Amino acid sequence: MPEPNKQTTLSSFGTGWRHVLLSFIVIGSLAFMLSMQPFGQNPDYHDFADRRAFFGIPNFFDVMSNIPFLLVGMAGMSFCFGNRLVSFRPAWLTFFAGVAIVSVGSGYYHWNPTNETLVWDRLPMTIGFMGLFVAVLAEYVSARLGRFLLVPALLMGLSSVFYWHWFDDLRFYVWIQFIPLLTVPVVMVLFRPRYSHQWLLLVALACYMLAKLSEVYDREVFMFTQSLFSGHSFKHLLSALGCFSVLVMLKTRRPGDDEFTP
Repeated sequence: MPEPNKQTTLSSFGTGWRHVLLSFIVIGSLAFMLSMQPFGQNPDYHDFADRRAFFGIPNFFDVMSNIPFLLVGMAGMSFCFGNRLVSFRPAWLTFFAGVAIVSVGSGYYHWNPTNETLVWDRLPMTIGFMGLFVAVLAEYVSARLGRFLLVPALLMGLSSVFYWHWFDDLRFYVWIQFIPLLTVPVVMVLFRPRYSHQWLLLVALACYMLAKLSEVYDREVFMFTQSLFSGHSFKHLLSALGCFSVLVMLKTRRPGDDEFTP
């Protein structure tokens, strides 16, 4: 019986520990989140700083600042449909579809902010989160892993919103929202990129972190701008800018040294 090739064995070991570490981070972060005490939606969350109405539209700027999501999402879907060279298109299409639908769901929520309307804001957000998460895993780690994970990841994302809505427990949804922020930089460090311009992924994550910070300081931003623009409206624009950065990455990147067949 021929002996196993030593170089192949070492190569497999060198790749295997990265997969183990990545799995530990994903599963461990979920276990850590679920080990926490359940926490529900703060009723003050719906108390936004900018309540001005224009043209018969309540909370005008929080509603209309969602339009960039629609523009970026539609542009992204159009690019993915028209470019067969985009690797693992199902996940990228899922991401941009989620971004486009966010404009409708978030606009509907901000028209009348309640826990019931917030469901329709968060459902498309989880579609976008999971689309990005799986697309990055497929391109950096394994296309086969991406094909296997896309549908289960989407179901997990959607179920996290329904779980919160039915049981007033945000732990699962918070994990769904932040797992891309946690894993994308780790994946970029552990695995070799197959394309150029990957730094734009980090730009997208930075925009989203700034967006969350802007959301926290909604009222302070509104006061700082002399009641011109609120932090939550800035959140929408910064998040859309992050999604646009992903689109720019897909349009400008070039294959690296490694061959990759979607």
